[in-house]
Amino acid sequence: MIVRIMGEGQLEIDDSQLPELNAFDEALSAAIESGDEAEFRSALSALLAAVRTRGTPVADDVLVDSDLVLPYEDAHIAEVRELLSGEGLIPG
Repeated sequence: MIVRIMGEGQLEIDDSQLPELNAFDEALSAAIESGDEAEFRSALSALLAAVRTRGTPVADDVLVDSDLVLPYEDAHIAEVRELLSGEGLIPG
């Protein structure tokens, strides 16, 4: 699976990592629903850190579509709320 973090680039994530990443996504969704800015910031940072540490960067000269697009680190809660689907940022 190819994941793009806005403003950073793409990473390849093994599908076996999805259950763990979904746990981070659920925490982020809960923070957005509660409207707690500090909890949101912490959850977003944790999700992005998990993707960065578990993913392998895709070379800049390789053109491939992203399966998922995640917000940039400094995104506002309202911006991320607009990106959410019924399943959060990471489906599954």
